Parts: sequence; C-alpha cells; structure tokens
Amino acid sequence: MRHILSLAIALSFGGAVATDLRIYPSFTEVREPVSTAGTTLTVALPQEAWAGVIPGSLDLEGLAFVSALQNLEPNWLATLEGKTVYVMREGGRTEPVTLIRARDLLVRDSAGRYFTVQFTQLQFDVPPPSNPLSASQTLVFNLPRAGSGILSYLTRSVSWQPRYTLRASDAGAQLSALADIRNSTDLPYEVKNTELYAGDVNVQGGGFPPPAPMMELDSAARATAAPAPKIQNAGDLRGLYKYTLSTTFRLPANSVVTLPFLNPKLTSFDRYVGLNTFFSPATQEGTFSRFYRFKADDRLPGGPITVREEGRIVGQTNIGETRKGGEVEFTLGQDPDVAYTRTVQTVNQARDAKGNVSRTTYKVTYVLESSKTRSVRAEITERVGGRRIVIDSLPPAQNQAIATLKVDIPAGARVTRSFTVVIDNS
Repeated sequence: MRHILSLAIALSFGGAVATDLRIYPSFTEVREPVSTAGTTLTVALPQEAWAGVIPGSLDLEGLAFVSALQNLEPNWLATLEGKTVYVMREGGRTEPVTLIRARDLLVRDSAGRYFTVQFTQLQFDVPPPSNPLSASQTLVFNLPRAGSGILSYLTRSVSWQPRYTLRASDAGAQLSALADIRNSTDLPYEVKNTELYAGDVNVQGGGFPPPAPMMELDSAARATAAPAPKIQNAGDLRGLYKYTLSTTFRLPANSVVTLPFLNPKLTSFDRYVGLNTFFSPATQEGTFSRFYRFKADDRLPGGPITVREEGRIVGQTNIGETRKGGEVEFTLGQDPDVAYTRTVQTVNQARDAKGNVSRTTYKVTYVLESSKTRSVRAEITERVGGRRIVIDSLPPAQNQAIATLKVDIPAGARVTRSFTVVIDNS
C-alpha cells in the first residue's frame, strides 16, 4: 500500500491535475472526481496545490464519510532514505553513497563517513519527479460504502480578472475586454469544465499569493497549441455574473492564460473636462480633470481599463461592477489646457433676533479659459451644505444640494458662467 501511495504522489507531481474549476476574482473552487471500490478513499494533494488551500474549505460531495484524516506525507527524496544514491565528485567522478536524511541531505560513503551534499550533486537510478523536495498532503476518508463523488476545495492560488481597452477617436469609441486567468502555483491543471464568476464574493481565511508573472507563448508553442476556448455568457447567479469556457484547456504552472472576453457596444460616450468641488466663499483657481463617461449594452465586471486616443495610451484606471446600460465615469488626471477662476460675492444676509446670520445669498462666478485648438465640454459639480439650500430656481434641498454647470468652451476662448446659492440656517 505504501508503494502504491508513493507512486500516486509521484504521478501527481509529474503531470497536470484533471479537474473542474469555478474561478472567482480572488479565489477558485477546485472540483476533482474521485472514486473507490472499498470503504477507504485516499487522495494525495501535492504541496503545490495545498499551499493555497483556504483552511476549512475541503469537502467531499456525493460520498458520505465517517471520518477524514489529513496527513503530511514525506517528499520523494525521503522515500530513498537508507537506499543507494550517487554523488558527483570533482572531475565528473561519481561515488555510490547511502542517503541517511533527506531534509539536510546527509549521506554515508562506503568507508562509513558522514557528510552533507547539495541536491544538484545527487544522481539517481530512476528519474526524479519535477519537485522531488516538495511534500504532499494525504487525505484519507473512511466511508460506510464504496462509490464516486467530488472532492472540492477553495484556493487563493487561481483567480481571474477582466481588463478593458477603450479605443477612442474623432469617429467614436469602442470597448473590448480580455480575461486573465492566473495560476500562481507550480501545479498545472488540465481543466475539463470552467466557470468564471464576477461580483462581490467574500470567503474567510487564507491570504492572497503574489500574482503569477505574465507569460507569453513563443511562436512554436502557438503553432502546436490546441484551439483556444471561447468565453460565453451564462447569465447571472444571485447577483453574480457567470461565464463559461466552451472547451477544455490547460492552465500551466505559474502562468496567466489570456482569452478574448467581451466586445460590448457603447450606447453613449462622452469626453469632457470636469471639476468636483465643495462650496466655499473663498476664491479658487486651478485646472480641470480629464473625464470619460459611457454606457454599454452588456454588464461589465470590475477591472482595470486602458484608454487609447488615436491609438496612443492616455491613461489607465479601474472601473467597478456595472449593470447592463449602467453609467461608467472616471478621470485620467489633470488637463492643464483648461483652467478656471472661481469667485464668490455675498449678495445679502439676513439676521435673526439675536443678530446672528440666518440666511445668506451668494453669487458664484466661474471664468473658464481654454487654450485647446478644438472646443471642449466642461462640467462643474459643486456640493453645498446647510439646513436649507436653494440654487437658482431649483427646489429647496435639505442638508446638501448640488449645483451643476455644463459649458461648451470654444477653441482658445474664455467663458463666464454664474449661479446663485441661498443658504438658510435659521
């Protein structure tokens, strides 16, 4: 039995794990089919897989069990303790020695002398697995009866994220997306069925492993690779966005597999310079920020977005989860070509019986100046606080009101706009 178990561990080290994956933004549910003809089910998980497992997430579906034991098995090299291995000496000469301890590579030569070596000095009669110094976790389930089921667990080592590119020009804009599926372990996966989920899903325990490096296949690998799966929209699941992959695929160790994701149509698109500020009676001046705003005919999972104008990158940021037809708005930094000066004039004040100011009327004036060679839309949002606020002819508001100005500034022009604010604190 010990020999059979060691062989199973060696095979799991050398080859990819065949599994189903349900991949979320920060973790993945791994689902592996298992079966047994007896009342004991033994499953060996390589340490590469175990390193990212969220504690308390292991489950056996479809098979009732009486008890389960999790145990750390020795690594492949430890199974050779007491056996003959070979040490490479200077000049290329090899010498047979007995492996005494695998953990510090203590050996004994034919003269009975003990010394330690480096792993790179060792030679073997059989080919070692890809990770000969890595241990494995063994799960032993005691079952009331034989049968088949699914072993599942959650891991932080596999995740996915969409990334968007917004391509804009004078002719309009297009939005496209790619999906990055990351595997930050030394364990490859042969994935039969894949589901991707986007949305807010929180699970307990476990830290986040560092992201796997971006890897790109060379031309020879591309030429022999199997056809890439396509990502298909599979509807929603209680507030989550669900997608499936059309075919099986291989997720190599320490890799990122990138697949085309979405090509939604934009139902509206705007570029403008914007300013978001709070009311103050003080004079202010500065420059506007570059804003983008759009709506799409498909729901958009949250992720990073890169904006290109005329093919050139003009900025990157992140967008949140957005429903179909929802508005996406973000800024990419300052625009020094559009400046403003804001002044505030106190028009009148009213006082209560004790002489305290109870009501004040202000006139807020913006002078907008553009040095651009084309016209630009400017949008100003100013939040005003008070017990009761009236802005121009808008209905009164309690606690907070919003003043907005939308102005088209011609090329190289100066434009002045004003609004009135009444703050009543009586």
